[in-house]
Amino acid sequence: MTDTDTSGMINEDTEDHRDLMELEETSGSSRKQKIQASKCFNCSHCGKRFDSKGHLTTHMRIHNREKSVICPRCEKCFPNKKTLAIHSKECPHTCPQCGKSFTHKGNFKAHMGIHTGERPYMCSECGKSFREKKNHKLHMRIHTGERPYTCLQCGKSFTDKGNFEVHMRIHTGERPYTCSVCGKSFREKIAHDLHMMIHTGERPHTCPQCGKSYTSKFGLTAHMVIHTGQSPYTCLQCGKSYGQKSSLDYHMRAHTGERPYRCSECGKSFMSKTSHKLHMRIHTGERPHTCPQCGKSFTYKRNFEAHMRIHSGKRPYMCSECGKSFIEKKSHKLHMRIHTGERPHTCLQCGNGFVQKQNLTKHMMIHSGERPHTCPQCGKSFIQKINLTGHMMIHSGERPHTCPQCGKSYKRKIGLTAHMVIHTGQSPYSCVQCGKSYGQKSSLDYHMRVHTGERPYTCIDCGKSFIQKCNLMSHMTIHTEKIPHACVECGKKFKSEGSLKIHMRLHLEESPDSKRAEEKH
Repeated sequence: MTDTDTSGMINEDTEDHRDLMELEETSGSSRKQKIQASKCFNCSHCGKRFDSKGHLTTHMRIHNREKSVICPRCEKCFPNKKTLAIHSKECPHTCPQCGKSFTHKGNFKAHMGIHTGERPYMCSECGKSFREKKNHKLHMRIHTGERPYTCLQCGKSFTDKGNFEVHMRIHTGERPYTCSVCGKSFREKIAHDLHMMIHTGERPHTCPQCGKSYTSKFGLTAHMVIHTGQSPYTCLQCGKSYGQKSSLDYHMRAHTGERPYRCSECGKSFMSKTSHKLHMRIHTGERPHTCPQCGKSFTYKRNFEAHMRIHSGKRPYMCSECGKSFIEKKSHKLHMRIHTGERPHTCLQCGNGFVQKQNLTKHMMIHSGERPHTCPQCGKSFIQKINLTGHMMIHSGERPHTCPQCGKSYKRKIGLTAHMVIHTGQSPYSCVQCGKSYGQKSSLDYHMRVHTGERPYTCIDCGKSFIQKCNLMSHMTIHTEKIPHACVECGKKFKSEGSLKIHMRLHLEESPDSKRAEEKH
């Protein structure tokens, strides 16, 4: 291949400084961008329209290549055999090692550097060396910040012309490289070539140490960090290093605050194109991942994969402390905080710490007094939706959780779980310190406070703390002078519902019905 045939190809030396455009794939018909009616340069072969003659000329190379004769030595295209014969005489510089031919001596010498390993052009800033002067020149723009090619439509600028031309295809909608197997089309030749390896199974870049292979060179480069321990791309602001330049570019947005991908629906912006693409599914309702067993669909692949483990029974994330296993990595991570005692989410008002952010959010409603979930029948409000759902069953009489052995039913699953201990005799939640067992996790959590001394419910008036929330609520009546629980028989008031229930037994014992029952006995 000659130096003139550079369209769509990426020299290995220029990979590091080229903008790593996302290798976005799409089927031609499903995502083809509409070209405005004002674009009047039509292709006579396929009918495609372009907004400039230059774009049409570039596009025509595809059709010209299909009809052309290709030089077997350098892969350059010619309209007929006669011009190919003339060209063959004009390629006097042939590589003795691989047989590749070149028109110009300069290109031949640069090519020989591949075999000799010679890289005479060195960067004075970072010490990186190059085989060709033009690659050294392009690399220097990283240090100087020069981006001479600017898009007139969106203002984005580029260090080299090749990346600029590829970028312009975003606006024109041109995807000139089409897969002959599945019909997917691409803006870049490198994206097309990498995609073709999916069909061929080719993975040409192999790790010399462990034999693992990759479709692209930068995939192998990133992998080699495991063996070498060297991350060649370093952030100048915080010193963090990365195995790939694209990873460093993404990281730099954390410092600059750049979020170039903006949602046209809600205005939310994102650092990566992938995040923006996934976010758009919220607005479109797209759920591309469907379970073949139950038909449930998912927006994100990770949620789909976690769901599939429900059917397979696979729980790959196991706790090294207690042996409990989990379907998802995030569940395992949260569980580990039980053993480590980590509570990263802290309430700024009372200092209580929480394992999950959502628990802190719920806790903050205690201080704010917010109870967003209100019963439409009686007006009672709740902090959590789950509590409202359980409360609504009082009105509906619904008790969906039924014991398979005795038929007793419960409003909540946790109630049924606690009940099943009667039949099984197993208390699944055991204290690791004293061995005492409980039918419910909440009971074990409460018990553990005896050992830890934790008293998470603190009075904001006097600072006294309590193990249980109900004890705090009862205590708070001292400050408010509110005694909410009144006896319907004698009018006596009590701070807690439990005290009122004990008191009510006195009236039951004194009632005529209870006396007659005693006389019969």
